[in-house]
Amino acid sequence: MSEDSITAVLMPKWGLSMREGVLVDWLVDEGAEIGVGDEIMEVETDKIASAVEAADAGILRRRVAAAGETYPVRALLGVLAPEAVSDDEIDAYIAAYELPADAGDDEDAASQYEFVDTAAGRLRYARRGDDGPALVLVHGFGGDLDNWLFNIDVLAQQARVFALDLPGHGQSSKQLGDPSLAGLAGELQAFLDALEIDRAHLVGHSMGAAVAARLACDAPGRVQSLALISAAGLGPEINADYIDGFVDAESRRELKPVLLNLFADSELVSRGMVDDLLKYKRIDGVHEALQQLAASLFADGRQQNLLAAQIAELSIPTLVIWGTEDRVIPPAHAQNAAVARIEQIDGAGHMVQMEQASRVNALILEHVLG
Repeated sequence: MSEDSITAVLMPKWGLSMREGVLVDWLVDEGAEIGVGDEIMEVETDKIASAVEAADAGILRRRVAAAGETYPVRALLGVLAPEAVSDDEIDAYIAAYELPADAGDDEDAASQYEFVDTAAGRLRYARRGDDGPALVLVHGFGGDLDNWLFNIDVLAQQARVFALDLPGHGQSSKQLGDPSLAGLAGELQAFLDALEIDRAHLVGHSMGAAVAARLACDAPGRVQSLALISAAGLGPEINADYIDGFVDAESRRELKPVLLNLFADSELVSRGMVDDLLKYKRIDGVHEALQQLAASLFADGRQQNLLAAQIAELSIPTLVIWGTEDRVIPPAHAQNAAVARIEQIDGAGHMVQMEQASRVNALILEHVLG
């Protein structure tokens, strides 16, 4: 048999900063027939724990890696092969496998975090992909570009993808010139201007969806399409306890129960995720920025910017994606997007792009590429 008949199962790379992961457990036995999209193992990084879906179909002939052990990105964890491939051939393949030279390369990852000076201040962003349409990912309240760690590489296979940290977030400037929704939309436009992106497909999550929609309303010529995920701006209700709790939490004990609202699967809220967010919240200027945004966008526990009627008047293709178990913004708000294609996904909460990444990535690419 040809070596081409053997398919490697590798430690995935989730986000630009991931160097290694823990194989928490295998979810399938040796000899199992695996289909594309089947969950085959659980992996934990310093940011999140999640099931890994098979990228290829086949028979799991060998589980090379042991549960509970830590492996570098792109390490060989298992082998898929037809029954006709002999055990000796599989042994030879495993013995010959070499970790790619650039696996977990710090310099390579650092080079893909860039900064640009705009009228909104200095913004951090990641750029992936060399060909295809421009696709810009906009995170939500209190998030950063790592909210797209399960999405950016897949989308970049068919698009030029840009994910930014909005002002007040991540490693961007913590000063907010204008904390209104229109102000944030203007800052997103300033980012497009600085990178000389004339028109882009905008994908926004939560507050970021409202920012993307506001820009589409204010400057429709700059937006080719909208994909709104768990979107703010489509109805007045919001989980005010989540907003207030996120802003005010100062310890792991206070923050973790707040973050549980984000996921249908509470196991995804790892210690690393909590610690990373606490580090962010303790940066000078962050608390004030979050307070300003909460007061402007979610005063009195209600969303202050309702955009559904204006979105309906746009001649811009719009996709709305929602997790049916969202505990931050009601999934029923999706129905207010009258002219949009609406996709509600079971088994996911507010961070649907992380919990059901394969489904969300497929929907976005279908929407963008037609």
